[in-house]
Amino acid sequence: MSANTPQDTDARSIQSYIDETPFWKDGTETTTVPLTGMQWRIWLLATAGKFFEGMVVFMTGVALPLMVAEFGIGATEKGVISAAVLAGILVGASLLGSMADTYGRKAMFIVELVLFCAFLVALTFSGSWLWIAIFLFGMGAALGCDYPTAHLVISESIPSKDRGRLVLGAFAFQAIGALVGTAIGYVILANAQDVTAWRWMYATAIIPAILVIIGRFFICDSPHWLMSKGRQEDAEREISRLLRRDPNYPKSFKLKPSKHDTPEALAQNKGNYATLFKPKNRRATILASVPWFIQDLATYGIGIFTPTILAATIGAKSDHPRNVSEIIHNDILAAKGAALLDVLLVVGILFAIFLSDRVGRIKLQIFGFIGCAVGLGMAALSLNTTGGTEMWLLFGGFMLFNFMTNLGPNAQTYLIAGEVFPTKIRGRGAGFAASFAKIGAVLTAFLFPILLKDFGTQVLLVALIVASLIGAVVTYLYRIETAGKNLEDMG
Repeated sequence: MSANTPQDTDARSIQSYIDETPFWKDGTETTTVPLTGMQWRIWLLATAGKFFEGMVVFMTGVALPLMVAEFGIGATEKGVISAAVLAGILVGASLLGSMADTYGRKAMFIVELVLFCAFLVALTFSGSWLWIAIFLFGMGAALGCDYPTAHLVISESIPSKDRGRLVLGAFAFQAIGALVGTAIGYVILANAQDVTAWRWMYATAIIPAILVIIGRFFICDSPHWLMSKGRQEDAEREISRLLRRDPNYPKSFKLKPSKHDTPEALAQNKGNYATLFKPKNRRATILASVPWFIQDLATYGIGIFTPTILAATIGAKSDHPRNVSEIIHNDILAAKGAALLDVLLVVGILFAIFLSDRVGRIKLQIFGFIGCAVGLGMAALSLNTTGGTEMWLLFGGFMLFNFMTNLGPNAQTYLIAGEVFPTKIRGRGAGFAASFAKIGAVLTAFLFPILLKDFGTQVLLVALIVASLIGAVVTYLYRIETAGKNLEDMG
């Protein structure tokens, strides 16, 4: 095939090669930019981190009652275990995620999953609740690193117009992992009437994690990152691996630096996290982090008590389980409730994949925040009604909330955070945003039950409605639309 772009011998930017729409031999232009085998391999391996995150976080909800029964732990210890993964993600996203800017996307892409697998194996042999919390924290730290890294390896290797749907397609595996994790928990509970069954739940992820680690060794490194380090020859070699086709096209690559890869730009972008708050980056930092914080605050807050409500409506729940059988019975009901909730998350992310590049990130995020507020409003109103109306409003509200959060803020905040920063600080920026967001999640995990007891459900729902509306306002005020934009032009 030939091309509608400058000749191969002309120096061009990395993204222009990736975005190039070729012609076939008869002169017919392709309707899309065909992805290479390497691009699909990168995408598939990047989905694994999100899958494991969803699997572990939601599986912990199913495993927790068994951990409580095995070790006889109280409310405080239970809260520590519940928040351990989220706290790990918070730390990992900031401390480890930024290392992708220093050591490279591929290196951290491998290291993060090696760490995850090591802590996963250790978790299955935990001898106390404290070791459970430590190993869950370690797994969370590894998954936190994956937040920015997985986003980067996808977004820096695929055509601009496909970036939204493919990044969100990978993000969708978080919801799929949640469904799988819940299903695994249900199957194991149904067949193993033992409080130690939670160990087998986590053990099911070990072999898949090892296979993903092996696969990640066989991808190319990011040409964008290599160019940002002044390693032009290495970048040309890696982009040739990335865009290897049959027949081979282009036959050679000659790169030129983007505006962010000049010596002046590189010198300007060197530094620590303070760089994110310099005037040229401040707008992007606020847009990437504040709405994500608000989104996690609301999502994890709702997630604490919604599965319990759903589980209680499915069957007769024992309020005070007296033996292992009743503990497992309650746990199975909770797993069923969580699975019902997770379906709406999957549906929401599927709509996000379809609409993100067509409608735009900013519009969907604003619309999603408003939809979340409406859903929470329905749930709040249900508390002033009785009978069938109460149940319809309650369930309808929570279902709408979960659909709208994955259509809008949960999907779009993740997408935006990996796109709005220049290449040199993209990992640092995305990592900071993810870490800042998880502060909201950790606060919720610790404080929500206490606040629920002191102020009641309705007050908290109203507070989350206000938070969702603030998220919509902040998104509008600091909006930067990245749909279809060349990443080399960001910043």
